[in-house]
Amino acid sequence: MASIGQTVEQTPGSEVLSRAQQRAMLVPDCMVEAKRIANTVIAGWHGRRKRGIGENFWQFRPYAEGESLSRIDWRRSARDDHTYVRDREWEAAHTVWLWADLSPSMMYKSTLAQVSKESRALVIMLALAEILARSGERIGCPGILEPVSARNAAERLATAIMHASPATGLPETAMIRGQSDIVLIGDFLDDADRVMERITPLGRRGLRGHVVEIADPAEETFPYSGRTEFTDPETGEKLVSGRAETIREDYQRAYAARRMALGEALRRLGWSFVFNRTDHLASEALVAVHGYLSGMPAQRAVAGSRA
Repeated sequence: MASIGQTVEQTPGSEVLSRAQQRAMLVPDCMVEAKRIANTVIAGWHGRRKRGIGENFWQFRPYAEGESLSRIDWRRSARDDHTYVRDREWEAAHTVWLWADLSPSMMYKSTLAQVSKESRALVIMLALAEILARSGERIGCPGILEPVSARNAAERLATAIMHASPATGLPETAMIRGQSDIVLIGDFLDDADRVMERITPLGRRGLRGHVVEIADPAEETFPYSGRTEFTDPETGEKLVSGRAETIREDYQRAYAARRMALGEALRRLGWSFVFNRTDHLASEALVAVHGYLSGMPAQRAVAGSRA
């Protein structure tokens, strides 16, 4: 997906090798940071907090006509004039597919940012994998890792990413079957309609989706002035502006409109939308996505970033 950035001329073979080497060096540090965030921010998330088959007590609730009498908790019901059912927490393993955009545009890091977009995306994805693995969920990555249920799922995902082939655009999802969640993390700088062309069929198949947009602060603020050359890191196309400051307002307006259109389209589909700037904490987006996955979104889409 397109981004403001610079590229170095390389042959296709050397570029692929260089890209693989860069990713291999980046992933271990991202794994360490992901574990730190998982330990300090959302450690101890247990269960899906849904009614169903399981051993752990969840809640008492009023008896509804037609339910089995065997489910009534007579001791609790004897305390007042109401009849109560004892619910247990749903503990069946759930499959969550995690995907991070690793295309060239994600390598961008301006002087205003703390980390690259790729680094931020990987940290959020691996931290989610760590948290979900602790609660017994199955973790998969389309085209990279088949769903696994293991305490070391995050490490296995990190290893698979290090050896993954270069890819651009949204992932292939034909392998996803049944009711699942999918978390897509990237910059999503393409036109909102083009992004939704790929995402809408997933929603129609019954997938619960969560989109995390990663943005470099320079992509939002456009802090350029004077003669400036912009390079698309994916196509190599260049744009030269003699006075970059003269297009700042138009750029900012178009950028905000794209994000708003994408967010509104996703919400109409029933998906959640979070955005996170790389000059803010990764934990902001992580907490927001965690809320949506657990069915308890404490805040709306802006929870992933401070304006």
